[in-house]
Amino acid sequence: MTQIFDESGAILPVTILKTGLCQISQIKTTNTDGYNAVQVAYDEQKLDKINKATHGHLKKSSTRIFRSFGEFRVTTPESFKLGQILKPDIFVVGQKVRVTGKSIGKGFQGNQKRNNFSRGPMTHGSKNHRLPGSIGAGSTPGRVYPGKKMAGQLGNSTVTLKSSEILYINNEENILVVKGSVPGKKNTLLKIQHQKY
Repeated sequence: MTQIFDESGAILPVTILKTGLCQISQIKTTNTDGYNAVQVAYDEQKLDKINKATHGHLKKSSTRIFRSFGEFRVTTPESFKLGQILKPDIFVVGQKVRVTGKSIGKGFQGNQKRNNFSRGPMTHGSKNHRLPGSIGAGSTPGRVYPGKKMAGQLGNSTVTLKSSEILYINNEENILVVKGSVPGKKNTLLKIQHQKY
């Protein structure tokens, strides 16, 4: 993540994204699969890193070997070709996109960090500093209701940012510059798609 200046001199926070080799490995239509979508293969690997079923699937579209696949809904699947390489120029500068990724895992966290709870008093003999407090009623209902906000695992979940704006595209070096931050840490795998398919 870094910052750039626009034409008026304002500072814009941006994230520089490197797009790897992506190739269309399957085209799905309403006639064959019940919906319109394209399957994209990525994460190029050696032959011994994949199984025979994946190798047979890739033979229809490419001589390259990929280990992972993603799917994108499209309205016009006939505009894509099997084996087509996808470059950053499928997007345009100023376009709004959706960016999906795994957020940074923060482990087991308490209520203050995880749910924005306020803490108890720190002085006058109080021993309730960062405790959860009351978690329910008494004998009735005699249990804690489901969905109660409590301490637990924070982060490491799928997050989608909507309406992220593309500010710059470099097709030769496969670089996209997106306004603002994106989910996850460095080298996280991201799914970037049009705001509306």
